[in-house]
Amino acid sequence: MNTEETNVEMKDAQSISAEQKDGPDAAPDAARAAVDADATEADVSEADLDQEEQEKQPMTADGDRPPEAPPEDREEVDAEKNGSVKLKILDEEETFTGLNKEELLRVAGTPGWVRTRWALLLVFWLGWLGMLVGAVLILLQAPRCRELPATSWWNEGPLYQIGNIHAFTDTHNLKGVEQKMTSLSQLKVKGISVVLDLTPNYQGSSGPWFSRGSVTNVAERLKSALVFWLNEGVDGVQLSGVEQLASAVPALWADIRAIVQNGTDQDLRGGSERLLLGVTESSSADGVSALLSSTGVDLLISKVLTAGGPEPARYAHTIQRLYSNHTQTNLAWNLGGRDDGHLASLVPPAHVKLYQLLLLTLPGTPVFSYGDEIGLMDGETKFPTMLWDFEEELNGTLREDQADRLSLRNFFRSVSELRAKQRSLLHGDFLLLSNSSSSLAYLRVWDQNDRYLAAFNWGPEEEVVLQMSEAALPRHAVVALSTNSSALPEGSSVDLTELRLGPGQAALIKLPHAG
Repeated sequence: MNTEETNVEMKDAQSISAEQKDGPDAAPDAARAAVDADATEADVSEADLDQEEQEKQPMTADGDRPPEAPPEDREEVDAEKNGSVKLKILDEEETFTGLNKEELLRVAGTPGWVRTRWALLLVFWLGWLGMLVGAVLILLQAPRCRELPATSWWNEGPLYQIGNIHAFTDTHNLKGVEQKMTSLSQLKVKGISVVLDLTPNYQGSSGPWFSRGSVTNVAERLKSALVFWLNEGVDGVQLSGVEQLASAVPALWADIRAIVQNGTDQDLRGGSERLLLGVTESSSADGVSALLSSTGVDLLISKVLTAGGPEPARYAHTIQRLYSNHTQTNLAWNLGGRDDGHLASLVPPAHVKLYQLLLLTLPGTPVFSYGDEIGLMDGETKFPTMLWDFEEELNGTLREDQADRLSLRNFFRSVSELRAKQRSLLHGDFLLLSNSSSSLAYLRVWDQNDRYLAAFNWGPEEEVVLQMSEAALPRHAVVALSTNSSALPEGSSVDLTELRLGPGQAALIKLPHAG
């Protein structure tokens, strides 16, 4: 239906209404008057609408309004005004709104588009596959961290033996020992555990503890004492003559082991790990190894490093033999003790730091006697009075002695602190690098941690050159600690292909992990 037809139909409808209202005579005039009035109002309305539409149109750059719409477009406007709807499909579009389905299909079928599509798909899949392979390679090449071994509290720091309370403190009692805990804590040790020496008749090897006639009775009474002291909160016990007891009364020895190592029903600490520390006179590596296996003690203090005096030439074999047969938590290293005396009385005074470094860097638990950290020497007794004057201000010769003790103490503290922090020193693998009658070098290694090389020269007069052929060693490394800071300052670089050590000198050298 066009616009003219719509107008005619509306006019006819108005004529019919007028005729029905006024009768046949009045119909023509009334109809014409109505048409004329409507036309006039329509013209005015259309003029107003045209004016409003022109005002709504945007202005051109020179201030003019766009030209009027062509007649066919105005027809659409008229149709909308009069209530009719007229659809028109334009042949051309002035703006690009994308390709329709048919056009996309035509383009997609062209050879150029096919090549482009395959190229894009290939790039996508190659990129995705590359990321996947890269991630897999990263996972495969990532170094795997070794799981930390099971450790015991006695392997975390040195055991510090107080052989005589009267010599250790002025008050001559346990209260005095407690008052010195602050000084001991300055040695950079974590926590302090108490191991009680419960050996019956300690001074006599032919007493009731060792005689076959009474050993059963003594062992039974010892079991009651163990239960009492463990319930009091001690962290372990030390027993001498363990090989005799284990062979003489194996059933009673098994009971003693169970009480200490497994805890008791009344154990106030909830059955936490206790130390059974044995003492033996054995001095051979094979003998100590056999006793560790047969007695089942956690640690065994022996004479493997002190038999006939310190013999550096035997150290490599002894250490390697014990390390190969036992875990580090069962190895104890000591120089001196209740019977042998203090470290500074067994070795040259100039070598005290060297032996401190040795004991604190071997795989296992270092054992010291009170005063070994300051070079305390035996006099008329194996239990000399502990010197605490490093906490005081002294003058003259006493002040020089105090400086020497402070130097030893500070070195001991530095090595002990480093050992507690570095996993390679705490429970790393032991690798022997060099050994001679007067020198020794070994490596402590743990997984992806810094490695540490310990090197020693026991020679009193000659410099040694340690030539180490270990392929994993770098050409240069850094000094972590040295017994002679003037010759090898801390932080200085050294050539590991020709490591030089002066007489009585030792050094701990830090190496980055192999990667």
